[in-house]
This record gives sequence, structure tokens and C-alpha cells, in this order.
Amino acid sequence: MSIIQQHTQASLSDAWRTINIDALDPDSSQNFDTSTLHPPLPEIGEADVRQLNAQVRQLLRGGDAEGALRGCLESPVYNGSDSAKEAHMQTVVEVLQSIKASEMTPMLQRIYGSEGGSELLDVLMKYLYKGMSGGSSGGGQKTPTRALTPQATGFSQIGSRPLASNENTGAAMSVLLSWHEKVVDVAGLGSIERVMTDWRRV
Repeated sequence: MSIIQQHTQASLSDAWRTINIDALDPDSSQNFDTSTLHPPLPEIGEADVRQLNAQVRQLLRGGDAEGALRGCLESPVYNGSDSAKEAHMQTVVEVLQSIKASEMTPMLQRIYGSEGGSELLDVLMKYLYKGMSGGSSGGGQKTPTRALTPQATGFSQIGSRPLASNENTGAAMSVLLSWHEKVVDVAGLGSIERVMTDWRRV
């Protein structure tokens, strides 16, 4: 008789599944506060964001596009309300849309070559991904849901299409994709990896 046949149904019970192994491991997250792994981030209120955005727009009106971009990236809103994050995101997109395509690469190279430039481009990459994921309306508003109206012909008629809204959204997405390509060219693929593994979210 094989050793497997000698086991009874009782000996093959799954009681071992009820043991919490993590509680017995001294290195388990259950035995220490994981929040201590993350340094505290300063909370940024909506008033602070409005003041920062006003300064950025002033630089933009003065023709200092690089200074405006640096101002956005040096003060990312990590710890703040959703409205504060959204307001800052819209300012970032506004700055990116104001910069000519021929100025993208030289500007990114200057930022990357400066002190802390790598981190600034990582912050920019975070905002690019947020914008592309729909985290901001960018240049246009999201298309509202429109109800279908039944007609006597048996077909359904839909309301007028907001072409301007769709065009603005498409233009903003095109700008974000162009910046994404330029950032990867300057900072390399490592920027994508660092953004994906960073616990801080804009």
C-alpha cells in the first residue's frame, strides 16, 4: 500500500489554510506600521494652488515658458484635495500647450541637465500619464452622455455632437503624446519605470 493510500480523509484536511503565516513572520507588514515607510508629504490647499498657478501664468504671459514649466514641476500637488490636483493639472496642460514643438527638446535637455532635473522630468511624466488617462479634461471637457430620442421611423436620433469639445480633447491628447515622446528621448525609459513604481500620485 502506498503512503498516499494510507492517509485518511481526516489527515488530508485543509486546516493548515487557516494559519496566518504573515503573523508569524517578524518582517511581515502586519508587525509594523507600513505608513512609516512613506515620509509625510506637506498638504497643499486650494488657495496655495491658486497662488502658484497665478505665478505660473504670469511667467507664461511674460514669455518665460521654461520658468513656468519649472514652477509647475517643482511644486507638484501630491497631498491635496481632488479639486486642487485638478486645478494644478490644468495649469500644467496649459503650459505644455503654449510651448512650440521646436522648443520641447532643447527645453527638456536644459531642465534635465540642471540640478534635480531628472526628478522634474519624472514629475512631468506623472502629469502626462494623468492627462492621458483622463485625469484632467485638458483642453476640453469630457463629452456628456446624450439620451437617444425614439423616432416614428424606427431609428433613434441623437443630439448634436459637441465637435469643438472633441477637437479640443484630441488636441490636448496630441500635445501630451508629443511631450511623452520627447521626455522619453531625453530622460530615457527609466523615467517610465520610476513613475510606475513611485507611490506618490499627482
